[in-house]
Amino acid sequence: MKNQEALTRLFYVSALALLLPACGGEDKKMEKLQYPVTQKGDQVDVYFNDSVADPYRWLEDDRSPETADWVTRQNEFTFNYLKQIPYRDSIRKRLEVLYDYEKVGAPFREGQNSYYFKNDGLQNQSVMYKINEGGEDEVFFDPNALSTDGTVSLSGLQFTKDGSLMAYSISRGGADWQEIYVMDVKSKALLSDKIMDVKFSGTEWKGNEGFFYSTYKDKSGSKLSAKTENHKLYFHKLGTPVDSDVLVFGDDANPRRYVGASVSEDGKYLIIQAAMATTGNQVYIVDLSKPGYDAMPVIENFENDHDLVFADKGKFYFLTTLNAPNRRLVEVDLANPAPENWKDIIPVSENVLSVSQGAGYFFAKYQKDVLSHVVQYSFSGEKLREVTLPGQGSAGGFGGNVDDKMLYYTFTSYIYPSTVFSYDPASGTSAVYKKPEIDFDPALYESKQVFFTSKDGTKIPMMITHKKGLELNGKNPTLLYGYGGFNISLQPNFSTAVLVLLENGGVYAVPNLRGGGEYGEEWHMAGTKLKKQNVFDDFIAAAEYLIKEKYCSSDYLAISGGSNGGLLVGAVMTQRPDLMRVALPAVGVLDMLRYNAFTAGEGWATDYGTAQESEDMYRYLKGYSPVHNVKAGTAYPATMITTGDHDDRVVPAHSFKFAATLQEGQAGPAPILIRIDVNAGHGAGKPTAKILDEQADKWAFMLWSMGVREL
Repeated sequence: MKNQEALTRLFYVSALALLLPACGGEDKKMEKLQYPVTQKGDQVDVYFNDSVADPYRWLEDDRSPETADWVTRQNEFTFNYLKQIPYRDSIRKRLEVLYDYEKVGAPFREGQNSYYFKNDGLQNQSVMYKINEGGEDEVFFDPNALSTDGTVSLSGLQFTKDGSLMAYSISRGGADWQEIYVMDVKSKALLSDKIMDVKFSGTEWKGNEGFFYSTYKDKSGSKLSAKTENHKLYFHKLGTPVDSDVLVFGDDANPRRYVGASVSEDGKYLIIQAAMATTGNQVYIVDLSKPGYDAMPVIENFENDHDLVFADKGKFYFLTTLNAPNRRLVEVDLANPAPENWKDIIPVSENVLSVSQGAGYFFAKYQKDVLSHVVQYSFSGEKLREVTLPGQGSAGGFGGNVDDKMLYYTFTSYIYPSTVFSYDPASGTSAVYKKPEIDFDPALYESKQVFFTSKDGTKIPMMITHKKGLELNGKNPTLLYGYGGFNISLQPNFSTAVLVLLENGGVYAVPNLRGGGEYGEEWHMAGTKLKKQNVFDDFIAAAEYLIKEKYCSSDYLAISGGSNGGLLVGAVMTQRPDLMRVALPAVGVLDMLRYNAFTAGEGWATDYGTAQESEDMYRYLKGYSPVHNVKAGTAYPATMITTGDHDDRVVPAHSFKFAATLQEGQAGPAPILIRIDVNAGHGAGKPTAKILDEQADKWAFMLWSMGVREL
């Protein structure tokens, strides 16, 4: 139920240095790199009478000895290349200095105790402290002690209402698979309860009796290692064997359904949210005072999102897109749950809405052209006040217990380090609670919003950040970062990693592409399925705007994105290889004909469509699928693909196959590298040292490929 925002959240030849690419026409005189050999198979698939070769299918088996050998050879090639960039080490050292500052999260109360997370600077994970009134705060839980190499990370926690027990989950090697443990808060001793192989799940307590969790199990009760199907909700009673856990909700008739649950503030109701994809969900409610788990359907509409915000004393408040593409907050009466009986608490507006509950109030957080605006409401829907924020940027938080007297929120922008503020909900006054001490002077930089026109005439917002007094001469190293999918919004956010670029005269640009959630469901849907090209056109238009306005030229432009953003980079670099100097696709969805064959990929079909659903969809996907649109004889930009060998969300096969295809097809001298993190997943849970190493390699590769020889 409560949002734990405290857990919150980037050679084979010794003379290879002579082959490092330079800027402009200089590289045309250079020889093509000799990449590690990648064997080709004879796999051919047939889609609607169309034969499609898949010569690197064998790389999909990321646990085979052959793939492991390929990974080793590719990494050796990549790191031998990177280590010869003269300022790579100095970038790494600067990143470490920038990152090494104390990071303190907002306090939160659990039972009679209050806690917060703090990172001294370079710790792999933030440490959980217990606040001792009148005395020195004590370390309550240190996730860094879970492993010696930093590869085991804390991925979630939930206390009982009285604060006496804490269930926490961990991830190994950044995997989505998790393990759940239970701690006695007073003694800090672990209980005997341990649940392995949990995926896409939180923990929700039923009093102190036990907790609900979700996972994938086959009919034998074992986890599914390949394709994740039949997500189900279970109840674990403390002190009992895991194999006796009770199935609460879920069946094998809906293999693609995701299931999650929350318990109402008073502990009387279990609220189950079931989704068939990344958007749209049904809602079921269980009366926990009755025997068994009879789930009553309350909202059966899969077409819209219905997200629980708060539930107490028989009242249920949902943030819904039903008849409200920008979302509205409604109160649902269990006795009359039909949509026509819903009561608007916060009505729909022209701006996208999100809502949190704290101290017995609702806080409406609106996105107005991507920037945050916050309004405080009573539970009855009375508008009380607008919250005065420190400036233009992103605000998050305002969540807590219904009886809290003080709340906390964070505020950040591209030039405003994330700062924690306290907020008095009775008076509406804010005060700085924790301000980071970082080696950065925001007065030297500027961040502004512009609007540019995409191919079809749509106006797209973009934030551009750089040093004040920047000369618009077309020669500023520029990173264009994008996402554009799954209703996710990119709001201003401070990054110490980006400071390296800004300090060296670079430009950081972030457009808010269609497919995201910045302007509601219509904006999202305009970048899905047979409209996905809109996202790529928006990104191309953003690049052309930066070039036209002389922030950079094609020789000084890099494009970057991760996951769905990795698809964005892969599609744009294969459609317009002339547009940028550098491409940095990270953990990308790059084989659009087979993405749904792996792990949870089929759940992304509402955004992408699948090659199996219709011939039109197949041909559309094939038309932009990065793996299938590499054309032999084309000069592609300098490319560094990044992935993790244990990524079980976007499996590394996407990146492996794209790298092999690009290396084979590259006609120009610009390098095609793949950097594969070992014992790493989709991005979460990486040790700090690995994060800094990867970011240093990206900046070094980008700047060197643009012809920057000294920093």
